[in-house]
Amino acid sequence: MTGQGAGWDPLTALPEGEPGKSFGGRWEDRLWQNVPGPFYTGMADNCWTGREYAPRHVLYGGEHLGEYVYRQPATPADVHRVVAAARDDPYGGYACDGDTWWTPGSVRDWWRDRGRVTEELATLLPGWSASENPEETEAAEGLRDYAAYIAGDLATDLRRYLFRLEEGRYPGAFATLPDL
Repeated sequence: MTGQGAGWDPLTALPEGEPGKSFGGRWEDRLWQNVPGPFYTGMADNCWTGREYAPRHVLYGGEHLGEYVYRQPATPADVHRVVAAARDDPYGGYACDGDTWWTPGSVRDWWRDRGRVTEELATLLPGWSASENPEETEAAEGLRDYAAYIAGDLATDLRRYLFRLEEGRYPGAFATLPDL
């Protein structure tokens, strides 16, 4: 979660009235493409509106092409973008209680199995890139961004999240991060 000061917790940036107002997603419904962190989606909108609000955080896929969170918010503005996507979801499928459910072991398992995500991204990319549908063409940018994130900064962000889960707080600037 690069971008905000060391030790910053994205849940502190939730607007007043949240999570009760916009977050009704259930862990049991969580899409496997969601990157580990406090924010995720379960049975979320398949109308493809999330990227209108949070294009660097929300993508589409899965069995019903529902929305999922592929990058956790790193700044208060990012949190507000994800909240806006949640507010526009008619199913109320977004959630921000991932800290309750993710464990260090399940984060490491997700990371170990990330090839499943990259395979789905690679499968969707050719069709969406060549599509005449503007929503699919735009979403192809998200597929490329997610793939680059997995290959780049995601490992560090997940190590920071592991620290959060193990220590109860996000790490400071000079903290030793746990291994994935």
